[in-house]
Amino acid sequence: MPQATSGLSPFYGANRNPFNYEKVEQIDRDLTTQWLTLDEITQQLNLFEDESQDAYLSSIELATRMAIEDYIGLTIFPVTYRCYYGQVNSFNTDVALDLPEVSEAGLTIQEVAYWTTDPNPVRNVLSSTDYFYDQTGNRVVITNFPNVANPTMANPMEVIYQTNPSIIAQYPVVKQAGLMLLTHIYNNRSTVGDTVGTKAEIPFGVTVLLRPYKPLVM
Repeated sequence: MPQATSGLSPFYGANRNPFNYEKVEQIDRDLTTQWLTLDEITQQLNLFEDESQDAYLSSIELATRMAIEDYIGLTIFPVTYRCYYGQVNSFNTDVALDLPEVSEAGLTIQEVAYWTTDPNPVRNVLSSTDYFYDQTGNRVVITNFPNVANPTMANPMEVIYQTNPSIIAQYPVVKQAGLMLLTHIYNNRSTVGDTVGTKAEIPFGVTVLLRPYKPLVM
Protein backbone atom coordinates (compact mmCIF):
# COMPACT_ATOMS: atom_id res chain seq x y z
CA MET A 1 0.00 0.00 0.00
CA PRO A 2 1.19 3.58 -0.59
CA GLN A 3 2.79 5.41 2.30
CA ALA A 4 1.42 8.69 3.61
CA THR A 5 3.25 11.78 2.41
CA SER A 6 6.01 12.88 4.76
CA GLY A 7 8.59 15.62 4.33
CA LEU A 8 7.07 16.88 1.09
CA SER A 9 4.47 19.54 0.41
CA PRO A 10 1.25 18.80 2.34
CA PHE A 11 -2.23 19.37 0.96
CA TYR A 12 -4.85 21.76 2.24
CA GLY A 13 -7.72 20.35 4.26
CA ALA A 14 -8.05 17.00 5.94
CA ASN A 15 -10.19 13.92 5.58
CA ARG A 16 -10.24 10.36 6.86
CA ASN A 17 -8.15 9.14 3.94
CA PRO A 18 -4.57 8.67 5.26
CA PHE A 19 -3.25 9.38 1.75
CA ASN A 20 -3.56 12.59 -0.23
CA TYR A 21 -5.70 11.56 -3.20
CA GLU A 22 -9.32 12.70 -3.13
CA LYS A 23 -10.94 10.21 -5.51
CA VAL A 24 -10.00 7.52 -8.01
CA GLU A 25 -11.73 6.27 -11.16
CA GLN A 26 -11.16 3.11 -13.17
CA ILE A 27 -11.13 4.38 -16.76
CA ASP A 28 -9.90 1.43 -18.84
CA ARG A 29 -9.58 -2.32 -18.50
CA ASP A 30 -8.56 -5.19 -20.78
CA LEU A 31 -11.84 -6.86 -21.71
CA THR A 32 -10.60 -9.04 -24.57
CA THR A 33 -7.49 -11.04 -23.59
CA GLN A 34 -8.25 -14.51 -22.27
CA TRP A 35 -6.71 -15.63 -18.98
CA LEU A 36 -8.17 -19.15 -18.91
CA THR A 37 -7.88 -20.71 -22.36
CA LEU A 38 -10.75 -22.52 -24.06
CA ASP A 39 -8.72 -25.71 -23.85
CA GLU A 40 -8.35 -25.33 -20.07
CA ILE A 41 -12.06 -24.53 -19.76
CA THR A 42 -13.30 -27.45 -21.87
CA GLN A 43 -11.01 -29.82 -19.98
CA GLN A 44 -12.41 -28.51 -16.70
CA LEU A 45 -16.02 -28.87 -17.85
CA ASN A 46 -15.52 -32.12 -19.79
CA LEU A 47 -16.85 -30.51 -22.97
CA PHE A 48 -14.87 -32.43 -25.53
CA GLU A 49 -15.39 -31.85 -29.27
CA ASP A 50 -18.20 -29.39 -28.52
CA GLU A 51 -17.64 -25.88 -29.88
CA SER A 52 -21.28 -24.81 -29.73
CA GLN A 53 -20.80 -23.02 -26.41
CA ASP A 54 -17.47 -21.32 -27.10
CA ALA A 55 -18.93 -17.79 -27.19
CA TYR A 56 -20.74 -18.32 -23.88
CA LEU A 57 -17.65 -19.89 -22.29
CA SER A 58 -15.58 -16.89 -23.38
CA SER A 59 -18.09 -14.51 -21.80
CA ILE A 60 -18.09 -16.28 -18.43
CA GLU A 61 -14.30 -16.57 -18.61
CA LEU A 62 -14.15 -12.77 -18.70
CA ALA A 63 -16.60 -12.51 -15.80
CA THR A 64 -14.50 -15.02 -13.86
CA ARG A 65 -11.27 -13.16 -14.50
CA MET A 66 -12.74 -9.81 -13.46
CA ALA A 67 -14.18 -11.35 -10.28
CA ILE A 68 -10.77 -12.82 -9.39
CA GLU A 69 -9.03 -9.48 -10.06
CA ASP A 70 -11.53 -7.57 -7.96
CA TYR A 71 -11.38 -10.06 -5.10
CA ILE A 72 -7.60 -10.18 -4.70
CA GLY A 73 -7.13 -6.52 -5.66
CA LEU A 74 -4.41 -7.29 -8.20
CA THR A 75 -4.55 -7.06 -11.97
CA ILE A 76 -4.35 -10.12 -14.17
CA PHE A 77 -4.27 -7.83 -17.19
CA PRO A 78 -3.65 -4.05 -17.29
CA VAL A 79 -6.14 -1.70 -15.63
CA THR A 80 -5.96 2.10 -16.01
CA TYR A 81 -6.93 4.58 -13.28
CA ARG A 82 -7.36 8.34 -13.00
CA CYS A 83 -6.57 9.72 -9.55
CA TYR A 84 -7.50 13.26 -8.42
CA TYR A 85 -5.74 15.50 -5.88
CA GLY A 86 -6.71 18.70 -4.09
CA GLN A 87 -4.95 22.03 -3.69
CA VAL A 88 -1.25 22.20 -2.83
CA ASN A 89 -0.14 24.88 -0.36
CA SER A 90 3.34 25.42 -1.78
CA PHE A 91 4.80 25.40 -5.26
CA ASN A 92 8.15 25.22 -7.07
CA THR A 93 9.19 22.39 -4.75
CA ASP A 94 8.78 18.62 -4.56
CA VAL A 95 5.19 17.39 -4.29
CA ALA A 96 4.31 13.72 -3.63
CA LEU A 97 1.04 12.27 -4.93
CA ASP A 98 -0.01 8.94 -3.38
CA LEU A 99 -1.49 6.26 -5.66
CA PRO A 100 -4.29 4.03 -4.31
CA GLU A 101 -3.86 0.99 -6.57
CA VAL A 102 -0.64 -1.00 -6.42
CA SER A 103 0.95 -3.84 -8.39
CA GLU A 104 4.01 -5.80 -7.33
CA ALA A 105 4.84 -5.92 -11.05
CA GLY A 106 5.03 -2.12 -11.19
CA LEU A 107 3.08 0.73 -12.75
CA THR A 108 3.16 2.80 -15.90
CA ILE A 109 2.53 6.51 -15.35
CA GLN A 110 0.73 7.75 -18.46
CA GLU A 111 0.04 11.39 -17.55
CA VAL A 112 0.42 13.87 -14.74
CA ALA A 113 -1.82 16.87 -15.37
CA TYR A 114 -3.07 20.03 -13.67
CA TRP A 115 -5.81 22.58 -14.34
CA THR A 116 -5.15 26.30 -14.74
CA THR A 117 -7.44 29.33 -15.19
CA ASP A 118 -7.19 31.15 -18.53
CA PRO A 119 -9.86 32.56 -17.77
CA ASN A 120 -11.75 29.23 -17.86
CA PRO A 121 -10.23 25.93 -16.63
CA VAL A 122 -7.57 24.57 -18.99
CA ARG A 123 -5.99 21.12 -18.61
CA ASN A 124 -2.18 20.96 -18.95
CA VAL A 125 0.05 17.89 -19.06
CA LEU A 126 3.38 17.92 -17.24
CA SER A 127 6.54 16.85 -19.05
CA SER A 128 7.74 13.41 -17.98
CA THR A 129 11.02 15.05 -16.96
CA ASP A 130 9.18 16.94 -14.19
CA TYR A 131 8.17 13.87 -12.17
CA PHE A 132 9.16 10.31 -11.34
CA TYR A 133 7.47 7.23 -9.91
CA ASP A 134 8.62 6.33 -6.39
CA GLN A 135 7.95 2.59 -6.19
CA THR A 136 9.06 2.44 -2.55
CA GLY A 137 6.00 4.48 -1.55
CA ASN A 138 3.75 3.86 -4.57
CA ARG A 139 3.56 7.55 -5.36
CA VAL A 140 4.45 10.10 -8.01
CA VAL A 141 6.93 12.80 -6.99
CA ILE A 142 6.66 16.04 -8.96
CA THR A 143 10.06 17.72 -8.86
CA ASN A 144 9.05 21.11 -10.26
CA PHE A 145 5.38 21.89 -9.84
CA PRO A 146 4.40 25.26 -11.39
CA ASN A 147 2.56 27.93 -9.39
CA VAL A 148 -0.44 28.01 -11.74
CA ALA A 149 -2.92 25.39 -10.44
CA ASN A 150 -6.53 26.52 -10.59
CA PRO A 151 -7.34 27.79 -7.05
CA THR A 152 -11.12 27.40 -7.41
CA MET A 153 -11.27 23.75 -8.52
CA ALA A 154 -11.72 21.08 -5.85
CA ASN A 155 -9.16 18.73 -7.40
CA PRO A 156 -6.97 20.55 -9.95
CA MET A 157 -4.33 17.80 -10.17
CA GLU A 158 -4.61 14.31 -11.62
CA VAL A 159 -2.49 11.28 -12.41
CA ILE A 160 -3.41 8.66 -15.02
CA TYR A 161 -1.59 5.37 -14.58
CA GLN A 162 -1.80 1.71 -15.49
CA THR A 163 -1.11 -1.26 -13.23
CA ASN A 164 1.03 -3.99 -14.76
CA PRO A 165 -0.15 -7.62 -14.80
CA SER A 166 0.46 -9.50 -11.55
CA ILE A 167 2.64 -12.61 -11.49
CA ILE A 168 0.19 -14.05 -8.97
CA ALA A 169 -2.26 -14.53 -11.83
CA GLN A 170 -0.13 -17.41 -13.12
CA TYR A 171 0.09 -19.24 -9.80
CA PRO A 172 -1.51 -22.70 -10.20
CA VAL A 173 -3.63 -22.22 -7.08
CA VAL A 174 -5.06 -18.95 -8.43
CA LYS A 175 -5.78 -20.44 -11.85
CA GLN A 176 -7.44 -23.42 -10.19
CA ALA A 177 -9.59 -21.01 -8.20
CA GLY A 178 -10.53 -19.37 -11.50
CA LEU A 179 -11.51 -22.70 -13.03
CA MET A 180 -13.57 -23.57 -9.94
CA LEU A 181 -15.39 -20.24 -10.07
CA LEU A 182 -16.01 -20.61 -13.80
CA THR A 183 -17.43 -24.10 -13.18
CA HIS A 184 -19.69 -22.66 -10.50
CA ILE A 185 -20.98 -19.98 -12.89
CA TYR A 186 -21.46 -22.54 -15.67
CA ASN A 187 -23.35 -25.04 -13.52
CA ASN A 188 -25.42 -22.51 -11.56
CA ARG A 189 -27.14 -19.98 -13.79
CA SER A 190 -28.83 -18.24 -10.87
CA THR A 191 -27.87 -17.19 -7.35
CA VAL A 192 -29.98 -19.89 -5.69
CA GLY A 193 -30.41 -23.64 -6.12
CA ASP A 194 -32.88 -24.87 -8.73
CA THR A 195 -34.69 -27.56 -6.75
CA VAL A 196 -37.30 -27.10 -4.06
CA GLY A 197 -34.96 -28.53 -1.45
CA THR A 198 -32.11 -26.19 -2.36
CA LYS A 199 -33.82 -22.82 -2.71
CA ALA A 200 -30.97 -21.16 -0.89
CA GLU A 201 -28.06 -18.98 -1.91
CA ILE A 202 -25.21 -20.97 -3.43
CA PRO A 203 -21.90 -20.10 -1.72
CA PHE A 204 -18.71 -19.56 -3.66
CA GLY A 205 -16.03 -22.15 -3.02
CA VAL A 206 -12.90 -20.25 -4.04
CA THR A 207 -12.31 -17.79 -1.20
CA VAL A 208 -10.16 -20.21 0.77
CA LEU A 209 -7.79 -20.45 -2.20
CA LEU A 210 -7.68 -16.72 -2.92
CA ARG A 211 -7.61 -15.28 0.61
CA PRO A 212 -3.79 -15.64 1.02
CA TYR A 213 -3.27 -13.43 -2.03
CA LYS A 214 -5.64 -10.65 -0.99
CA PRO A 215 -3.55 -7.62 0.19
CA LEU A 216 -3.92 -6.74 3.85
CA VAL A 217 -5.77 -3.45 4.34
CA MET A 218 -4.78 -1.63 7.50
